[in-house]
Amino acid sequence: MTTPAKEKGHRWFAALWDRTGAVSERAHGPKIRPRIMGEASGDVLEIGVGTGASFSYYPEDARVIAIEPDPYMIERAHKRLAELGNTNIQLRQAAAEELPFEDASFDHVVASLVFCSVRDQAEAFAEVRRVLRPNGTFRFWEHIRNDDSRFWGTVQDAITPVWRWFGAGCHPNRRTQQAIEDAGLRIEWVEQFRAAPGTPEIYGVARPV
Repeated sequence: MTTPAKEKGHRWFAALWDRTGAVSERAHGPKIRPRIMGEASGDVLEIGVGTGASFSYYPEDARVIAIEPDPYMIERAHKRLAELGNTNIQLRQAAAEELPFEDASFDHVVASLVFCSVRDQAEAFAEVRRVLRPNGTFRFWEHIRNDDSRFWGTVQDAITPVWRWFGAGCHPNRRTQQAIEDAGLRIEWVEQFRAAPGTPEIYGVARPV
């Protein structure tokens, strides 16, 4: 198992993340995070923890390892974790495509608004599948390409090159639900909503096939 290279990170994106995402977090986080993080007990891996918005939602019996490739994001996550005083959460700098863990290490893998920006979705989901135990769950919250509207889907495709530059690698047009299923994870349940005009978001639970 190789040791993932450290990423340079996005200083200003990390500095602005909590502010730019505050409206969506207030509107949707209290509904979604209790179902995605709040029902994850045992050994848990969170991928792309960002600044740690999920920390307060984990149950007391969850033993969480939270990874984040961006050094500026993880610095802010450390500060948030110290403020909460939660000793059941460990932070590590690592990327989703190269998880530094043995096969079948976790009861649950959790991700929120992450797989839009991983370098390689197929590799990242293969790693999720690898580290999950046979009866484990992958618990997700992601935004996806709008395939219900030709107009909005085309808009997402058109803005992706610029959006990636401003959004620290974010691709607004990824078909992430299909990528989950292609990785050998069966969707147990999924719900969809619109957080912004023309932009669908999904959250749900999948299990290894």
